[in-house]
Amino acid sequence: MSEQQKEIGMPTKYDPQSIEKGRYDWWLDGKFFEAGQDSEKEPYTIVIPPPNVTGKLHLGHAWDTALQDILTRMKRMQGYDVLWLPGMDHAGIATQAKVEEKLRGQGTSRYDLGREKFVEETWKWKEEYAGHIREQWAKLGLGLDYSRERFTLDEGLSKAVREVFVTLYEKGLIYRGEYIINWDPSTKTAISDIEVIHKEVKGAFYHMNYPLADGSGHIEVATTRPETMLGDTAVAVHPEDERYKHLIGKTLLLPIVGREIPIVGDEYVEMDFGSGAVKITPAHDPNDFEVGNRHNLERVLVMNEDGTMNAKAGKYEGMDRFECRKQIVKDLQEAGVLFKIEEHIHQVGHSERSGAVVEPYLSTQWFVKMGPLAERAVALQETEEKVHFVPERFEKTYLNWMDNIHDWCISRQLWWGHRIPAWYHKETGEVYVGREEPADIDNWTQDNDVLDTWFSSALWPFSTMGWPEKDAEDLKRYYPTAALVTGYDIIFFWVSRMIFQGLEFTGERPFKDVLIHGLVRDEQGRKMSKSLGNGVDPMEVIDKYGADSLRYFLTTGSSPGQDLRFSYEKVESVWNFANKIWNASRFALMNMDGMTYEEIDLSGEKSVADKWILTRLNETIETVTRLADKYEFGEVGRALYNFIWDDFCDWYIEMAKLPLYGEDEAAKKTTRSILAYVLDQTMRLLHPFMPFITEEIWQNLPHEGESITTASWPVVKDELTDEKASDEMKLLVEIIRTVRNIRAEVNTPLSKKIKLSLKAKDAETMAVLEKNRSYIERFCNPEELTIGTDIPADDKAMTAIVTGVELILPLQGLLNIEEELKRLQKELDKWQKEVERIEKKLGNEGFMKKAPEKVIEEERAKLADYLEKREAVQNRLKDLEELA
Repeated sequence: MSEQQKEIGMPTKYDPQSIEKGRYDWWLDGKFFEAGQDSEKEPYTIVIPPPNVTGKLHLGHAWDTALQDILTRMKRMQGYDVLWLPGMDHAGIATQAKVEEKLRGQGTSRYDLGREKFVEETWKWKEEYAGHIREQWAKLGLGLDYSRERFTLDEGLSKAVREVFVTLYEKGLIYRGEYIINWDPSTKTAISDIEVIHKEVKGAFYHMNYPLADGSGHIEVATTRPETMLGDTAVAVHPEDERYKHLIGKTLLLPIVGREIPIVGDEYVEMDFGSGAVKITPAHDPNDFEVGNRHNLERVLVMNEDGTMNAKAGKYEGMDRFECRKQIVKDLQEAGVLFKIEEHIHQVGHSERSGAVVEPYLSTQWFVKMGPLAERAVALQETEEKVHFVPERFEKTYLNWMDNIHDWCISRQLWWGHRIPAWYHKETGEVYVGREEPADIDNWTQDNDVLDTWFSSALWPFSTMGWPEKDAEDLKRYYPTAALVTGYDIIFFWVSRMIFQGLEFTGERPFKDVLIHGLVRDEQGRKMSKSLGNGVDPMEVIDKYGADSLRYFLTTGSSPGQDLRFSYEKVESVWNFANKIWNASRFALMNMDGMTYEEIDLSGEKSVADKWILTRLNETIETVTRLADKYEFGEVGRALYNFIWDDFCDWYIEMAKLPLYGEDEAAKKTTRSILAYVLDQTMRLLHPFMPFITEEIWQNLPHEGESITTASWPVVKDELTDEKASDEMKLLVEIIRTVRNIRAEVNTPLSKKIKLSLKAKDAETMAVLEKNRSYIERFCNPEELTIGTDIPADDKAMTAIVTGVELILPLQGLLNIEEELKRLQKELDKWQKEVERIEKKLGNEGFMKKAPEKVIEEERAKLADYLEKREAVQNRLKDLEELA
């Protein structure tokens, strides 16, 4: 035995760490993942959603990339020229924050270093963490083409960014202006609408009376942010409001500040909400900004970039905005201006990155005019060239956002990122936007801001292929890409932007399909977070259970678009599955007697088990291929698991032992060939999910080719399907399972011999049973087996009904008639429910109209079978009831 084990090269124990070690480097050395090796093949492309170089990958990354690896490995095996392009994102705000945190720990800051040195430090950070990410990709076994790896700040992508910026600017789609933007006082930068998370916060409405300048009365206004009143430049009322029409054009005295501000009429005001009068602060509220534009109001900014009050806040200068709020409320109460504080719950924007309360803030920024770009992207979805969302419901999510899109603020007050390609003349103030810096650069100053990270990642599908170079070979061959795999949380951030930029600059959709997955949550369904301490490091899971176990769990554990609950117990159950595959493969290999690939021969005389497993293999190939093409990987996983664990390991391998341990050499050869063939095809089907164990087993199998990664994908071979044999095998399995269940009920182990009679409904069924007598004897262990069509009833025997056969087990002394009656009643109830279910379905007009004829026939066949079983049980119950 030890010599055989050594010969097959597979240790007795499945140890994922040892079989995964070194395999990835072997794949890379073999260049199995490099695209472009055969120009005759049809291309298939996926670009990786570039992870941020801020840290190590989490479970969401592992899930996302494992799904892409499944697709690319499968397509490679199906004969495509596959490009899976890797890369990483510079992640402006996030990476800069990490490096600044590191510098603070060293007692310094970016301001101490200066821009150039700080950027150098950030590049060092990038190199370190890019190394970590590549190590993790390797550990997961991702089939990436590293020869084409890109980074969002590399030279080629920087050129693409400048080209896009300048082109959009020249088209009037990028502009610079003073607007209210979302300001993060913590990171001191603008952020876009979708980087703002709204949370319910307990706040208050502060009701105040603003006195008329002529002393004739006052107007009541209310605010949730009293600190911004210092920047009020008007109070607005509806022009048709009878209460205030006569006051439009008069002025009020702004409390505390003492500045006169006008009363303006504007239809923005809702007459029936509150007092019908609204304070207007154009520099601190987006709606007030628009009102201010209509009435040519001054914009008074009373806050600094760090959230403290500035000189225009008067005596509150230098105070934090929330401290200022407390003090102003106190002062207004003392002055008799603030007469009511009404508590209420409202939505307050928080920065996704820093968690700080976002401040609507007047600032000069760069914007993309989104109307024309969004319009084109929405129109695309009405054509045959639309982007297909999987699941489809996410298309509605995408379109709703695109239909209500705002202009995109793209400038960020950072040092790490793509510097905005705009320069200002030192004397004239003229703005120059260009692909290159101005010729007389000494007279110009470049804009200090950088572009939003999403601006460069929006170009990822085509900038990584060599765009804007018109003759870029990869662009011509691999763009547009086949599929994008990503989470639903970045449809707005990234997917939408890639679509409108792809259309604008290449005239084509950037990808055909978008496969959307959910988030990985903990076992209780909670989002994983540092605060809850429920995060899981995928690398630690791999260290314990192997990459294959983690990958299979992640990719088959939910349906598209759904969240996934992480469970160590479920990962361990996948490890058990892998262990089962390992042990079954070892058994098969040890019994192949050194068979070579050329010696595999499926033409010999086959047993019913041989024909059945080949039929089930064909069915599994069809199911797996069809479902994988629809991205239904959870269903694929179930199909593979059922075939491998139940059909192949539990049934076929056990049945194969009869010829393998017998004297018939021809039968042995056929069985070995079928074992080799089925195992080879099964490893190929499983390979995209579990690349390491399948490569290891396949290398020990008789095979042709260097690696399973480039082996051909299994296809259905009709000549190997035998429906009749399959039905026979299903009957045998049903008989064997039923006998084992009855033995268990009366506590009679399989080792104890029993009498068994099989009463067939007709001569044809009896012939099937006789032909397969050896299997029934081997797996039911009867001391006496009787097969016939006319077997007398035995009142003291246990019975069971399977399709076309009544099982009679005369277990003298072991049968409790009362218990048997209960058991049979349960069985009768089961068949009665099945009959009712099918009758209801066949009586449904909708089903009968819509269902294919084949499906209807299958349901009718089921009904006939269930009616027959119900009748047999009824007869048996009648006989026993007479005895009782």
